[in-house]
Amino acid sequence: MGVSALSPTSLMGSFSGLLQVVFLLGLLLLLFKIVQFYLQRLWLLRALQQFPSPPSNWFFGHLREFQKDQDLQKIRQWVEEFPSAFVLRLQGNEIRLMLYDPDYMKVIMGRSDPKAPGNYKFLAPWIGYGLLLLEGQKWFQHRRMLTPAFHSDILKPYVELMVDSVQMMLDRWEHVSEDSPLEIFRHISLMTLDTIMKCAFNHQSSVHLDRPSDQAEEGSSAERRRTGEGQEQEVLGFPGHPPLCQGVPWCAQPAPPLHWHCFRDHLDKMPYTTMCIKEALRIYPPVPSITRKLSKPVTFPDGRSLPKGIVLLLSIYGLHHNPQVWQNPEVFDPCRFAPDSDRHSHAFLPFSGGSRNCIGKQFAMNELKVAVALTLLRFELLPDPTRVPIPIPRLVLKSKNGIHLHLKKLQ
Repeated sequence: MGVSALSPTSLMGSFSGLLQVVFLLGLLLLLFKIVQFYLQRLWLLRALQQFPSPPSNWFFGHLREFQKDQDLQKIRQWVEEFPSAFVLRLQGNEIRLMLYDPDYMKVIMGRSDPKAPGNYKFLAPWIGYGLLLLEGQKWFQHRRMLTPAFHSDILKPYVELMVDSVQMMLDRWEHVSEDSPLEIFRHISLMTLDTIMKCAFNHQSSVHLDRPSDQAEEGSSAERRRTGEGQEQEVLGFPGHPPLCQGVPWCAQPAPPLHWHCFRDHLDKMPYTTMCIKEALRIYPPVPSITRKLSKPVTFPDGRSLPKGIVLLLSIYGLHHNPQVWQNPEVFDPCRFAPDSDRHSHAFLPFSGGSRNCIGKQFAMNELKVAVALTLLRFELLPDPTRVPIPIPRLVLKSKNGIHLHLKKLQ
């Protein structure tokens, strides 16, 4: 009695039969994935149906809209067109709800939803699992342990180190020709690295700018400090530097002369400079967006709700350029942040907000004030009209073509 060619024994006994089995299993797996993809997409679209969405391609979503480094321009366009939020479709089932309304973002910032998986994990081999990548109880323990290190009294002695790093950078700029533009991004980055190395690791030698090591330079530290005494006093609005307070009625009156080490106790007496820094951070926020994955359902103030599992894209850039929040958002107007005005304090998030707000924001603001004030005492900064910076959103906001400035010495 013969054995049928289609019997399991014959199929498993031949190579062609094995290929048929593999093909059938692969086909079943493919069909399973297709059904899974369809059901997940259907769930996402139903969950987000209360929110508008710009027209998109059925396969590429909105990816084709973000080309030629026009991401930020497109976001501003959609922020003006869709109030509060809109659905952003990326390739496949990567669908996000982009928020840029202050009331919406306040709700999310007040929760403890984790960051969306995959957005920062590629950084783990370089920076390890610290506050940026940790979640849950372990993050809370690390945060509680590190918070005392950023107390204002702890940060005050670091101002001297910040001044020294900035002065070294400015000394190098003294040799730059006024006719040649200088790309400052690398200089600023290395100055910041130098400051962090000194403040966090007590690393005393300079790591930035390949400073000349001639005898005059080596012996200039004390002299530079003595020269800096008058400069730091001027920064605070003391006699000799009226522009920081000129025409600003609520600005502090000039204080009596102070030794330069007291500079660290008077960073809060630079109101107009602080306003300018905040306005610059509003227009160009260091981190353009952050992600959250809802760990439980949420209901927004207008009644719209979302289920657990939805990934949110909190657009800090969109919030800071939302015309429903800011009048003429593209105009640089430091008076938005006048001390006697709280018009938009609820809509300003340069260092994130809520429970996961930036732990080093006071350190960063101190460094910004020192760098801006000391730089403007020595140089007038003029943009290079032939190389206008092109901001692009990456993990942080940066310029595609660098930042080129002409430096004009004031002394």
